[in-house]
Amino acid sequence: MHFGLSDEQEMIVSTVRSFVENEIYPHEAEVERTGQVPHELGQEIKQKCIDLGFYACNFPEEVGGAGLSHVDFTLVERELGRGSMALTHFFGRPQNILMACNDEQRERYLLPAVRGERMDALAMTEPDAGSDVRGMKCSAVRDGGDWVINGSKHFISGAEHADFFIVFVATGVDETPRGPKKRITTFLVDRGTPGFEVRDGYNSVSHKGYKNCILYFDNCRLPDAQVLGEVDGGFSVMNEWLYATRITVAAFSVGRARRCFDYALNYAAERKQFGQPIGKFQGVSFQIADMITEIDAADWLTLASAWRLDQGLPANREIASAKVYASETLAKVTDTTLQIFGGMGLMDDFPIERFWRDARVERIWDGTSEIQRHIISRDLLRPLGA
Repeated sequence: MHFGLSDEQEMIVSTVRSFVENEIYPHEAEVERTGQVPHELGQEIKQKCIDLGFYACNFPEEVGGAGLSHVDFTLVERELGRGSMALTHFFGRPQNILMACNDEQRERYLLPAVRGERMDALAMTEPDAGSDVRGMKCSAVRDGGDWVINGSKHFISGAEHADFFIVFVATGVDETPRGPKKRITTFLVDRGTPGFEVRDGYNSVSHKGYKNCILYFDNCRLPDAQVLGEVDGGFSVMNEWLYATRITVAAFSVGRARRCFDYALNYAAERKQFGQPIGKFQGVSFQIADMITEIDAADWLTLASAWRLDQGLPANREIASAKVYASETLAKVTDTTLQIFGGMGLMDDFPIERFWRDARVERIWDGTSEIQRHIISRDLLRPLGA
């Protein structure tokens, strides 16, 4: 087995890391302070990414993307994980669920998103339907040949910048032996559509500047042309394309953990107590050893799940394992780094307290740790009839 990166992959890592260090790091403190990304700065980052040839690098060349493999793109996301999400958002990675667009939708949504002319946002979560997707109450009914949507979505990331939204809506109910089962349809909804409103969301302590929004639908009328995929086929579209979001969280967590670890390592080597660097004390040195071991394990677990996708192998369990392990490793690394820094770790003179706060959400969004463990155990037990 070969675990090394190719020359091209090393170039990808080096290029993206340099971009993050030079174009993202210098603006992080201001975004953290204000909770805002100035419009001009976001557009500047986007244009530099386009010029670099990395915008929409998660899309195939046939639609104008860079055509990176799953492993290559995971390396991109890992390096972007080192930077502020509010800023790396503009290092555009449109939702690859847009590959489900039909010919007309490709011209209106897919191709402009790949070119960076339009930005998208994914809308699935509701106040009473997070992990339980089929529990969603936002619904659409037929009326005169159109669809009329009513309800709301919340925790919608990137909505303040989005030109259109990929929205999952209940469009019917089937009676099954296990009880009612909602049918789900995916819609493409343009900002400014009558009956559709985007409002400010909640004030989160994680990822300042990377806002969440609330979407409201009040008799929002849409034609069939706005259906992405098949009517009542939302779960098929979801299962085919949304695996990427979990790998992204895993890769991001690895990148952020490595950045945080660098702070811990350097501080342990420089900070002196009792006449010697604190890294010489076993209590600290063993923590350093544990952190790098767990980060490396999370890294390889994440890359291995992406590799399976490139080989056309089943990877649902492996992706879930990567997501839960990498996000929980990030939590341990940020907490341990803060402990090594002591009181200074909680001061905003260093970004450690920010890494600590930001890390918490990774175990929640895109499927909680509990949901990932359910996916893993179900995959193992079902073949045994359990």
